[in-house]
Amino acid sequence: MSVPEATLDIVRAAMRSARPPIRAAGAYDKVCNDECAFSFDTPFSPEGLYVSLGSYQGFGKRYVALDAQRTGNQLYVHLRWTKTLKAPAADEEPAKKASKLAIGGEGGFAVGEERYEITKANALVCVSSGGAEPWTSVPLPCVDLPELIIEACRALIEKQSHLAEASNAAVAWEVQKLPSKFADALVQLPATKKVSPNPQDWVCEESGMRENLWLNLSDGHIGSGRRQYDGSGGTNGALNHYTTTRASHPPNGFPLVVKLGTITPHGADVYSYHPDEDTEVVDPKLAEHLAHWGINMMVMEKTELTVEEVNVAANEKLQLDKITEAGKDLQPLKGGGYVGLKNLGNTCYMNSVLQALFATDELGSALSAAAAASIFQTAPEDPSNDLLTQLAKLSDGLLTDRYADGNEDEAAVCVSPRMLKALVGKGHPEFSSARQQDAQEYLGHLLSMMQRMERSAAAGARTGGAPFPAFSPLFSFTTEEKIVVDGMACYKKTKGVTQLLVPIDLSAATNKAEVDAYEARAGAAKRQKLEAEADPELAAAMALSKGEAATTDEVPVVPVVPFEACLAKLHAPTSLDNFRGRQGAIKTSKFATFPRFLMLTLQRYYTSDDWQAKKLSVEVPMPLSLDVSALRSSGPVEGEALLPDDSEGSPPAPPPAPPLEPDESIVAQLLGMGFSENGCKRAALAVQNANAEAAAEWVFAHMEDADFNEPLPPPGAAAATGL
Repeated sequence: MSVPEATLDIVRAAMRSARPPIRAAGAYDKVCNDECAFSFDTPFSPEGLYVSLGSYQGFGKRYVALDAQRTGNQLYVHLRWTKTLKAPAADEEPAKKASKLAIGGEGGFAVGEERYEITKANALVCVSSGGAEPWTSVPLPCVDLPELIIEACRALIEKQSHLAEASNAAVAWEVQKLPSKFADALVQLPATKKVSPNPQDWVCEESGMRENLWLNLSDGHIGSGRRQYDGSGGTNGALNHYTTTRASHPPNGFPLVVKLGTITPHGADVYSYHPDEDTEVVDPKLAEHLAHWGINMMVMEKTELTVEEVNVAANEKLQLDKITEAGKDLQPLKGGGYVGLKNLGNTCYMNSVLQALFATDELGSALSAAAAASIFQTAPEDPSNDLLTQLAKLSDGLLTDRYADGNEDEAAVCVSPRMLKALVGKGHPEFSSARQQDAQEYLGHLLSMMQRMERSAAAGARTGGAPFPAFSPLFSFTTEEKIVVDGMACYKKTKGVTQLLVPIDLSAATNKAEVDAYEARAGAAKRQKLEAEADPELAAAMALSKGEAATTDEVPVVPVVPFEACLAKLHAPTSLDNFRGRQGAIKTSKFATFPRFLMLTLQRYYTSDDWQAKKLSVEVPMPLSLDVSALRSSGPVEGEALLPDDSEGSPPAPPPAPPLEPDESIVAQLLGMGFSENGCKRAALAVQNANAEAAAEWVFAHMEDADFNEPLPPPGAAAATGL
């Protein structure tokens, strides 16, 4: 069907007036054709997605007029797609179980494996200069359009979104094993003994265990694996042997071990105990190293689960019933405030933090619909790089009912915070990756970004004239340490604390008897298994009877520690070996101020006797209400003797370093990028003249600061500027 000439005239006029001129997106252009910059609308939303031919950014229908007004652009590619679930083919194989610790990819845990028929309806839309409808629409493809428009539309439809590229990287995550740096030049002592290829002959040289055995590739020692918190694993035989050899053969000792039961012609589990690696590794010379001890890996068969298979099994057995309340007749809730966040491949740490923050009334009020309208109106040219815009977008997605009936084809009611994840993680070595991260660290990083954002938005230019209410300070509080020694007291305050780290007091467990009984049963079960492996007749007898010893499949019984006991341990008096040269000091820590929101982090991780980081398997039920008024410090007591300042008699302070001057080469490189001279100097000082790349990152994060283009303060006042 031919296009009316009047319609083509409208398209040509819009093309001629476009600034920048219309062109096809190239290989290095950033295209977002699968999500709106201001909402979570996509091509699969009921009204589809409109992608600007000028900026290559996508917009839901309710924001197209706003973008046209902001940018003057009139030409958009309208993507309106639908998904229909395919019926499974008669000869289709069932989904395979995960075989390795990975998310997505061959052998990993399946992510988004549904198969759909996708129907695509695309059109070129010319929006009126004022944004008012009706808009001119031309179905695509259309040979009557100008060649430049045809090519620009084709490129915009076919090019993969930068968000999709990041999502694919996150989904295709798996545990990486790298070659050990000790493998090529591994020391192997003379083979005074040969290791039998028969698994029945393998035994831990210390404990007599016959499972989870590791062969040291340097001296042929066989030891059991690490002891786990629940009593499983081994007796630390292999690790203890490495510690001994490192002491007698410094600096590296004999670091590489192989799990005997996993050796096959295709490889085996190899671990490096050296602190520089302390992880699973690859030994490129494994066949050679095994042959030294008489093992031909080409004829070996696997007799035990690999470490990866053990971890996969543990992930498959995760007990989530207590969280999801499985088996109970629950009434589903829906509407604003009950919208979830989709896991983007390994982002439960991020989702938990964002859900907690947006559960507060203060953040929802600061990013209300009225405030969001002004925030979107004043957004920079690329809204995906603006934290305030992306927080307002997420507030609309979570706290309104716009997506309460589900988004796209999601089975659950949720939205995907892909733009926010990319923005917050930009330039960060961990949060930009697809690896699992710590929620505590992510919260601290996000709050620091919000502090900078709040400073730039404080004047109200982004929020309709009203100053943007500071949200991040609501988490800040001050702690006060009191140290008493020789009948005198000393007080020290720490400001700007945002999270309270709470230790776990295992001695206060309320079910210690049950834990001890479980560990006794588990130990008995392990002994029975070892004895059965050594005596086939005993194994046959045990198969005919059922004892009361625990089986290896029994759900572990873990300590249950009241939260109040943990809090009491945090604020309990502790002894200091030495304080200002005085002995017998006692320290207590309390709150000097309370925050609006108190963020607590339970210290589940600890360092074991062998200097390994481990995680406590323990339950700490959280109370619905918490009274911490008794933990508030009252400061010095009237008549209390205070410890004198120990500055008297101390050596004189070194002379102050000369004021730092901006590096001229860094400033010149930033000036070449189009930034102001004052802003470039500020950036160089902010990164301590590290390099131009770090300074540029600082510029992108602070270019909207109110004083970014102001002259630098005098050298003596530099400390007060935050530089």
